[in-house]
Amino acid sequence: MKAPICRPRTDVSRVTAFRCRFSHFVDVSARKPVMARMPQTSTRQVRGPAHPRLCITDGTLEALKWVGLLLMAGDHINKYLLHEGNLALYALGRLVMPIFGFVLMYNLARPGAFASNMHIRVMQRLAVFALLATPASVYLMGWWPLNILFTLFVATLLVWLLERDGLANRLAAAAVFLVGGAIVEFWWPALLCCLGAWAFFRRPSVAGLALWALAVASLAVVNGNFAALFALPLVGGAAQVDVPLRRSRWVFYAFYPAHLSLLALARSAL
Repeated sequence: MKAPICRPRTDVSRVTAFRCRFSHFVDVSARKPVMARMPQTSTRQVRGPAHPRLCITDGTLEALKWVGLLLMAGDHINKYLLHEGNLALYALGRLVMPIFGFVLMYNLARPGAFASNMHIRVMQRLAVFALLATPASVYLMGWWPLNILFTLFVATLLVWLLERDGLANRLAAAAVFLVGGAIVEFWWPALLCCLGAWAFFRRPSVAGLALWALAVASLAVVNGNFAALFALPLVGGAAQVDVPLRRSRWVFYAFYPAHLSLLALARSAL
């Protein structure tokens, strides 16, 4: 089987687009001429690596999103309709947060993502659908914590602030982390999980991978187990395949409020 070809998304600057062949991690140290031709639109973008060294095709990323959605649906059925009686569904559901965080941060770490205002567009979508999901989520689990789309919104806001550089933005990021982590689902460990993935994709290293793993492991404080760590070999395995799956941008966003609404209706009928 041929190694997959990784192509950047169409909404990322064409100047930074190139194809990379890989065997799990790619050495891009020899691509300095490409970086030298990049427009000086963001100092952080210039200092970062030319491309995330963990190279996963868009089709495989889409497949990972569907895996996360299905595991989330099973976990919520178990929680809200089966009273968490199925231990297997509960354990599999612990993989959802790391998977969603990985896919989001992989996209935000793409070359040119910051310059193309991808972070702003993602935050706008997350905010809209998080609000749409709020009535059902409040019915099922109360006002606090806010649902997982708010978690991903806060994680994206943190990355956006860190990308902007400067002391004021770093202080703002610290405040967002402290306050946001107190009100969103999975709390501060979820934000650490996302930030760990983003930092690793920006500057891949053994130490970065270890810190990302520790961040994922911190979810045990919320989950009561370390099942979330199994998301890491799943992500590593995804780098070895190319799933020919078309991207459905809005399905991920719409699925969340839709499935919560159906669960709320089903629970009210019991």
